[in-house]
Amino acid sequence: MSLPKPAAYLGSTRALSSGAAFDEEKLAKYLQARIPGFKGPLTVEQFEGGQSNPTFLLITPDRRYVLRRKPAGVLLKSAHAVDREYRVTLALFEAGFPAPEPLILCEDDSVIGSMFYVMAHVPGRVFWDPKMPEISRDDRAAIYDSANATLAALHAIDYRAAGLEDFGRPGNYFARQVSRWSRQYEASRTVDLPAMDRLMEWLPTAIPEDGDRSTLIHGDFSFHNLLVHPTEPRVVAVLDWELSTLGNPAGDLTYHMMEWFRPEGVDVRGTLKGADLQALGIPTAQDYAARYGERTGFDIDAGDPFYRAFNLFRVAAILQGIAGRARDGVQTDARASEIITRIRPLADAAWREARSAGAS
Repeated sequence: MSLPKPAAYLGSTRALSSGAAFDEEKLAKYLQARIPGFKGPLTVEQFEGGQSNPTFLLITPDRRYVLRRKPAGVLLKSAHAVDREYRVTLALFEAGFPAPEPLILCEDDSVIGSMFYVMAHVPGRVFWDPKMPEISRDDRAAIYDSANATLAALHAIDYRAAGLEDFGRPGNYFARQVSRWSRQYEASRTVDLPAMDRLMEWLPTAIPEDGDRSTLIHGDFSFHNLLVHPTEPRVVAVLDWELSTLGNPAGDLTYHMMEWFRPEGVDVRGTLKGADLQALGIPTAQDYAARYGERTGFDIDAGDPFYRAFNLFRVAAILQGIAGRARDGVQTDARASEIITRIRPLADAAWREARSAGAS
């Protein structure tokens, strides 16, 4: 089941819901004392989407800013770590990678009710539908190539030189990820899904031999987290670093490439599956992976069904976390109940991929 979304939009926002409201005057005073040039009056709007860390547009007469906050309420351990987001975004910005400029981290819950950070606002387009129907074939091709180059550039960053050597544990990435998302699923379980139980048993036994290569990875590298220049076909910023860590770049590449393989109807972002890629100007999955390999020197079999099973399982576990927060009365979006309906189809699709890889 999908939710209606514009295929591209310039940062769609809405008025704050009652559950998301905070003392805007107190926030303005706090920021005015700490961010050079910040001056009210302040207007606050909430960005559409954002099931994990709520995100807000701060509008002042002279400049716009973006605020990411930790949700209120009881949260899963290590989840919603906006301080980690701030740290990695700052390191990437200083390294010249296209990340928004972080301006301040506030760990004082008394200001708006939870930890938050503020960054510069970057104007741009966000594409939810990977077919990008309202732009030209040439621009579509250029945006895909820019996304490919951006991902390759991320994986080329020397995370030690960037001060991120302790940002995660190198090695055994997929084993650790399967364990992590299995634990989240169990902690958030609301109904029994046989496919998820089978996947949690099979995935640890089927991890490809990948040499334990480790780079800085984004964790949710998808077009909905890429800001494209308002008029030019190029990526100007990568957003939402909540799931970033040190890990195998195959995780980022194959998650990103679910655009080609994702089953119809299980994700608001749509799919390229069954699309006429030649007519759209979009490379085939094989060509896209090959171009990434040329840029990085990494040889990754992005077509291995393990990766499709793993990524679908991972998304199902993430959505199960939303279900758990809804169960506990902690949710960040009014559409959580609709999103929860996609968990079972995602789990079933992941198990079909696992069976195609020999699972039984």
